[in-house]
Amino acid sequence: MIKIYLSGSCLSCRKAKKWLRKHHIEFEEINLSKDFMEKDDLIKILSLTENGFEDIIATRGKTYASLNYNFDELGLEKAFGLIQENPRLLKRPLIFDEDCLLIGFNEDGIRAFIPPEVRRIELRERLILV
Repeated sequence: MIKIYLSGSCLSCRKAKKWLRKHHIEFEEINLSKDFMEKDDLIKILSLTENGFEDIIATRGKTYASLNYNFDELGLEKAFGLIQENPRLLKRPLIFDEDCLLIGFNEDGIRAFIPPEVRRIELRERLILV
């Protein structure tokens, strides 16, 4: 199952949800403004990154600037606690499943979440039109 961590005011988050719905892809929505991130989800997300916290922490945001922490030097428990207390630390949207993670929204990257059988059908349809 695809999960998407987002905030309601985020334009990229709204675009991602619209795209997933348009392509009839089911997903679980977790609004960081209302809901807490699950620790297992954080671990899964980190396992799918190339650079760990560096990839998912919004270092240019006001929340990060107000805290004086280097996430690469924090333990998982401390980092998780800070994210729970300050969900705006995370880049949004965070879209992931068992094998794939997309940070932010872009139409090329999100296509990875289209089931293979649907991709094959779309490819066949495009080839017929050519």
